[in-house]
Amino acid sequence: MEQKSIQKMGTAPIKKLMLSMGFPVILSMMLQALYNIVDSAFVSNMADGEKALNALTLAFPVQMLMVAAGIGTGVGVNVLLAKSLGGQNREKASMVAGNAIFLGAVITFVFLLFGLFGVKPYITSQTANSDVSGMAVRYLRICCICPVGVIFFGIFEKLLQATGLTTHSTAAQVSGALTNIILDPIMIYGLLGCPALGVAGAAYATVIGQIVSFVIALLFHFKSNKSIDKAPRYIRPQAKLIKGIYAIGVPAMIAQALMSIMTYGINVILGRTDEALVTAYGLYYKIQQFILFAAFGLRDTITPIVSFSHGTRNKERIADGIRYGILYTLIIMVIGTLVLEIFSVPICSVFKLSGVTETLCISAARIISIGFVFAGISVALQGVFQALGCGVASLVLSVCRQLIFVLPVAWMFTRFIASNLGNAWIVWLTFPIAEIITAAIAVGLMFKIYRDKIAVL
Repeated sequence: MEQKSIQKMGTAPIKKLMLSMGFPVILSMMLQALYNIVDSAFVSNMADGEKALNALTLAFPVQMLMVAAGIGTGVGVNVLLAKSLGGQNREKASMVAGNAIFLGAVITFVFLLFGLFGVKPYITSQTANSDVSGMAVRYLRICCICPVGVIFFGIFEKLLQATGLTTHSTAAQVSGALTNIILDPIMIYGLLGCPALGVAGAAYATVIGQIVSFVIALLFHFKSNKSIDKAPRYIRPQAKLIKGIYAIGVPAMIAQALMSIMTYGINVILGRTDEALVTAYGLYYKIQQFILFAAFGLRDTITPIVSFSHGTRNKERIADGIRYGILYTLIIMVIGTLVLEIFSVPICSVFKLSGVTETLCISAARIISIGFVFAGISVALQGVFQALGCGVASLVLSVCRQLIFVLPVAWMFTRFIASNLGNAWIVWLTFPIAEIITAAIAVGLMFKIYRDKIAVL
């Protein structure tokens, strides 16, 4: 990071700094959500499109888990790096960045092994439909055997964001998303001389797009990240640094991974009632990611700003970071709620769903989005907690909104559906209930953390 970027982090008005840094990150996160929704849109137009959509839904939790591994590690790197730079410790910042590269290589190897040996048992645990499981295994195996793009982009994206180069990380994300969009119809349907690969083509397009994003982020890191030294010696693993990265990153990683666990659990719960529920929820989940990932992008902007200010012990800028972070996140969530309430029908009609499945998807959009504002409070405060080194508090919120108050409640509500899908709206109430309770817990934790971490400065 150039000296100008350091000065901006320390002196620019927080409300303007959060917008200037946040917009590129938000755009980047929304484009990340685009990978899966684009695949679904093109796959839905295949023969047996609804079965193919179901296959992608079953594969989706592991894709989120790969993202969680990269981003979770990146969050720890982000906070530790920003705090080191705020404390004028360039040597430590460089070692943090180097150890991040080492960790990325380890994570990549783990998912490669899963791709070779674990995909089929995982998929067949969710469905007995051989057509669906066959497509899901083909799709997911390709994504797992070549995870280098998604893992390393998650890490280099955070290295760029932590040093204020958010436009660079966004440019890398945009390049990969455009690559995926262009390659999807070519590889799925067999255009321009390419064989028609179906769901496998969607997987290849996704993987290639992720690699493009990673390579461009890597080039930006080595060319533009001037505040970090990049000698090979910094890649040598150091237990103390890795412990510091994961003291913050593991709660963030688990928080992201809980999205995978929740989706897997919901797939199993809904699948025992009707396969149409699984397809409808899976598609809606990808649609809502455009809104949730925008909030996650702002959360990832809150984290380095508050962390940098905490490193300089600037109480006023910390308070402004919290205030404007919550305000801007709530604005995003209100807009998202209005969009899904008003436009759920035309959005869902883009996909070639059966009448029953489309109706279920529309009802999910209209009911689940009621909880968006409350989710915004929790997401924004997670960014604050991570910045202040309170990773456990951030993890508590994720466990509440994606596990404790979701899976048991969803299972209970499916008892009221039985074979009557007209009552399916009941199970969608699970999510607003979870968000409201979690938001109340988040506010209580914030008061305690403010007293312990900020008021004493």
